Amino acid sequence: MTGSDAVAVQGIGECELAIARHFAAPRPLVFRAWSEAALFRQWWAPEGFGITLLECDLDLRTGGSYRLVYALGETDTMAFHGTYPEVVPDARIVWTNAEDPDGALTTVKFADQDGGTLLTFHERYPTREARAEALETSAAALPGQFDQLAALLAA
Repeated sequence: MTGSDAVAVQGIGECELAIARHFAAPRPLVFRAWSEAALFRQWWAPEGFGITLLECDLDLRTGGSYRLVYALGETDTMAFHGTYPEVVPDARIVWTNAEDPDGALTTVKFADQDGGTLLTFHERYPTREARAEALETSAAALPGQFDQLAALLAA
């Protein structure tokens, strides 16, 4: 894939989904946008979903952990947390979603392509029902989040 447009989130089998996008930025810069909290918080919360990223704690290393807290409206919050079973700088990030027993194992890969970076985002869910719910909720936001990431990288 070339260009900068994300493709739609695709279901794979019964329990997986994936999306890929080419970014017109070098791989180390794209990886930094995923690994440095100050950059990550500028693009990860999807616009138009009515949520704001309040807290963003990333210990991005193999064996590290993360915690994200979102504001939902005026008074409610929602927290996500997990671990990083594998981190290969500038190449791969794998994380768990420990707050939910139906949470996915997420893998993001970064590869050089056409003078930029091909990012591949893949999630594996424990059940097809969990994957179906993700396709309706969090995964539906990924194309917009990737648009926000592209805008950040262009700046």
